[in-house]
Amino acid sequence: MVNLATVQSGPQLQAETLEGAIARQPRKASLYARRAMFRLDAGQIAPALTDINQALRLDDAPGEFYFIKARALRTQNRLDATLAAAAEASKRGFSSPELNLLVGETHLAARHYQAALDHLDRALQQEPELAAALFYKGLAHAALADTAQALDYLRASLSRDPRQPEILHQLAFLSNANRRPAAAAVYAARGLRLVPSYGALWYDYGRQHELQNRPDSAVSAYARAVQLDTTLYRADYRLGLAAFKQRKYADALSHLQRALRRASSLPAARQMVAESFEALGRPTEAIVQYRLLVAENPGNKHWTYRAWKAGERARQLRGDTLRRPVRQAIEPLPERPLPKLR
Repeated sequence: MVNLATVQSGPQLQAETLEGAIARQPRKASLYARRAMFRLDAGQIAPALTDINQALRLDDAPGEFYFIKARALRTQNRLDATLAAAAEASKRGFSSPELNLLVGETHLAARHYQAALDHLDRALQQEPELAAALFYKGLAHAALADTAQALDYLRASLSRDPRQPEILHQLAFLSNANRRPAAAAVYAARGLRLVPSYGALWYDYGRQHELQNRPDSAVSAYARAVQLDTTLYRADYRLGLAAFKQRKYADALSHLQRALRRASSLPAARQMVAESFEALGRPTEAIVQYRLLVAENPGNKHWTYRAWKAGERARQLRGDTLRRPVRQAIEPLPERPLPKLR
C-alpha cells in the first residue's frame, strides 16, 4: 500500500528539486527564475520574489523574468509595482496573452476601466477563447454601468469555463441587481451544486429570495453566507436590516456594525445602528453614531437634533444613576417627639 505521507507532487516539489542545481550553479539566473515560478504556483510569494529578484540581479535582460515578478507583485496587491514590472517585461520583448491578461486585470483592480478593456482585448486577439479575459471584460463593463455588455461577456466566459463558480456568482449578482431574480436563482443554484461552500453564491441565492418576497428563506441563505465567509458585508447588512425591521436590535447591531467595518456607506446602516443603541437604552453609544452622521451630512439639522436628543437622554440616565445610590443609602429617621425645653 502506498504511504501517502511520503508522496510529494506539484509546484512545491518542483521548487525543491532545483535546490541541488542552484547549489551547483549559483550564478545561473534561469534556475532562480524557474524556482520563483514554482514557488509562486505553490503560494510561496515572498520566497518567489526573493528568487526572481536574484535572477534579475544576475541577468536583467529576459522579459519573462519581469513577467514572473509582476505576477508575484500582483498577488501582494501592489498594483503600481505590478504595472511597472509588466511594462519592463513588454519593453524587453516578452509578449503573451497572460501578460495582457495580468495588465488588464490589474488596471481593472485600479479602476482604470478603459485601460483594462484595451489590454483584455489584446489578450483576446492573441487567444480568442480565453475565458478569464472575457470574464474581466464583463466586470469592467459592469463597473461602467453597461449591464447588457457585462452579461454578454460573462455568459461568453461561462460557455468556455462552465464549472467556474465566480462567473456564476457574478451573473447571479448582476441579475439580482437588475431585478431579474428568476435568472439569478438559476445561476446561484447551478454554482452551489458545483461548490456548496461558496459563500457569495449563498448571498446571491438569498437576494433572489428577498426580491421574490420570501424573507425567511432569504435570511436563512444570508446566514449561511456569513457563516461560510465573514467578509461578505452585504449579507451581514441584509441580516441587520431584517433584524432591525423585526425590532431585534441586539442582532441588528451585531450584523450592521460588522458590515460597516467593511463598507462605511451602506444605505441607512449607521442610522439603524444609532437607533438600535437608543432602543437598547445605550444613548452614549448612539451619540457617537449620530455625530458620525452629522459629519457625513454637514448641515443636516435632523441628525444634529438626534445627536442632541441622545445627549439629553444620556445626561438624564447619568443623573438618575448618581442620585439612586444616595437615596437608597440614607434611611429615613424614625419619628419621635421633640425633646422638651426646660
